[in-house]
Amino acid sequence: MKILAIEDQKLILLSVEKRLTELGYEVRTASDGQSGIDLFEAYKPDLVLVDINMPDMSGLQVVKHIRFFKESKTPILIMSGNTTEQVIMDGFTLGIDDYMKKPVSLDEMVARIKRIIGTPENNKKNLLEQPDAQMLQKNCVGVVIPCYNEEERLLSDEFKDFAHKNLGYHLCFVNDGSTDNTLEVLQKLQQTNPDNISIYNCEQNGGKAEAVRQGVQHLIKDEQFDYIGFLDADLSTDFRDFDDLVKTIENSDFKIVSGSRIARMGANITKESARKIISTTINLIIQTILGMPFKDTQCGAKVMDRDIAVKMFEQKFITKWLFDVEIFMRMKRYYGKNEAIKLICEQPLKRWIHADGSKLSMKDSVKIVGQLFEIAVDYRKWSF
Repeated sequence: MKILAIEDQKLILLSVEKRLTELGYEVRTASDGQSGIDLFEAYKPDLVLVDINMPDMSGLQVVKHIRFFKESKTPILIMSGNTTEQVIMDGFTLGIDDYMKKPVSLDEMVARIKRIIGTPENNKKNLLEQPDAQMLQKNCVGVVIPCYNEEERLLSDEFKDFAHKNLGYHLCFVNDGSTDNTLEVLQKLQQTNPDNISIYNCEQNGGKAEAVRQGVQHLIKDEQFDYIGFLDADLSTDFRDFDDLVKTIENSDFKIVSGSRIARMGANITKESARKIISTTINLIIQTILGMPFKDTQCGAKVMDRDIAVKMFEQKFITKWLFDVEIFMRMKRYYGKNEAIKLICEQPLKRWIHADGSKLSMKDSVKIVGQLFEIAVDYRKWSF
């Protein structure tokens, strides 16, 4: 049984192709609508699996070509993050056989395909034997994870499990000139899932700000990423909360969604007492400098629209640690204060745990105050 999968996001396409091939289907893929149409005519598939939102030619245009220009009755299954009711109705009006809304599990996708065209005779795997549900995400998200001497703290199993289960996320680990075995640990982690995990290696240590900037610029080159974010290697903010940040930006007009460690009822937010006092003091200074009502700019979990990432990470940051503050300052200077406030969402985390082994000492905290004033003076000169 032959399936043609048409999808512009490589991470999704590779995952779909792998699962269907394992189950005995013969699969061909196309990354855009026109290529899909050309392949349809030559390949003559038993089923077409197509996305809606693709550049140049939409999935609905592909459906229209197959149904009306080719007058083909080949079953068509749409799998898309577009949940607009009118789009779904238009699909059925054009003659599709089914419509799946992302996020959706690979298991559900396979079950719907089996319902339409059956199971291959050379089926190698039983759907019910799959040990866990792998989810195809609504959008593709690139996540930068800066690492400096994280050999002892890197939670490889958590990263490996997340990349395996959440298809559409790509984890880019930036090794910031580590002097221990961090790079070797990352290389072993990458081998477990090379399609969804990559390494960007910096020969020399440049600080967290530059490591994240280099990672973001690396991911920006890949056009499949709708959103780009960053996360601390110690997972003090865990993947459940990060995924919530992504869901917020997907379903809103915000351009940046930033995690916030502000304590609230029902949230598990823990800090060392001394760090809490210092953090509160620094946050008050930051709020004064920004002149915007954000309570926790320094949380190491943020996700943003790719176009915003291009603008915010184009130029080097002036500090090694306070690039989060600089991002807010750049948004304010680029869009104006009122518009920046509308474009940034500060979302409280459900859980955040301070991890042992922080690279910042008490002495560093004193330096931070001086760097904040440096930011306040320097960004007055900026023009975009």
